[in-house]
Amino acid sequence: MATESQPNHQKKLMIPLKTRIALTVISTFTDNAQRPDGSINRRFLRLFDFRAPPNPQPVHSVSSSDFVVDPSRDLWFRLYTPHVSGDRIPVVIFFHGGGFAFLSPNTPPYDNVCRRFAGKLPAYVVSVNYRLAPEHRYPAQYDDGFDAVKFLEENRGEVLPANADLSRCFFAGDSAGGNIAHNVAIRVSRARCFAAVKLVGIISIQPFFGGEERTEAERSLVGMPLVSPDRTDWCWRAMLPEGANRDHEAAKPSVVDISGLDYPDTMVVVAGFDPLRDWQRSYCEWLKLSGKRVTLVD
Repeated sequence: MATESQPNHQKKLMIPLKTRIALTVISTFTDNAQRPDGSINRRFLRLFDFRAPPNPQPVHSVSSSDFVVDPSRDLWFRLYTPHVSGDRIPVVIFFHGGGFAFLSPNTPPYDNVCRRFAGKLPAYVVSVNYRLAPEHRYPAQYDDGFDAVKFLEENRGEVLPANADLSRCFFAGDSAGGNIAHNVAIRVSRARCFAAVKLVGIISIQPFFGGEERTEAERSLVGMPLVSPDRTDWCWRAMLPEGANRDHEAAKPSVVDISGLDYPDTMVVVAGFDPLRDWQRSYCEWLKLSGKRVTLVD
């Protein structure tokens, strides 16, 4: 059964000014980095691409360090270690957003949020650097996510402290990261190569899903900063295989049958100004129809 937390419709929804300015700035940079041929001007983005280094010294009781999985494809992750006592501390594997084409774990906002997760939960947080589109299309992002999980399975003694409990492993991600978390979870559920890793939950924050038809939210929220139908269409063209449309299984989960899989309990966060909110609600309904437990936080 799904449970829902409904918004208070007596209050007018508003995007705070500071947030709106930040989203507008990000939108301006990413829009100007997109070339007419569908490629991205990475050199231009690097002019504004500030990076946060790992910090082995605890900050607010959390330290961080980077681990390389495969240097040939720049596959690595940042591990956030909470300095707390406890015999069994869960592990959260996090996938960042950015429309499959932008940002990274060491982008300052993602470095900050993963550090907060590690300290507040507390949990060991593994933030994965996956390959970006359009240079690397589907299924590169899912391959990298799965291989990062497999790396933890095979190297847990060298990477994770002894009290890191992989039998309580969660996936988390926002936007494109929520999409990647879902698709990597399907792969993990199908695989038979995991003994230590037990995926018990997914935290999906405004996951990036879609389809060919336009939903009511996409029609009514065309002017939203950052996530607009035009921008999401561009991201799908950059990520999906050549010739595929938005009804591809990467974009539209409902075309895949997961009813027989041991798919984990899922929490989906939907926001009022997200043009993809109808697709996120459809994702929740599809999970219910597939016999899976899902909680919708609206």
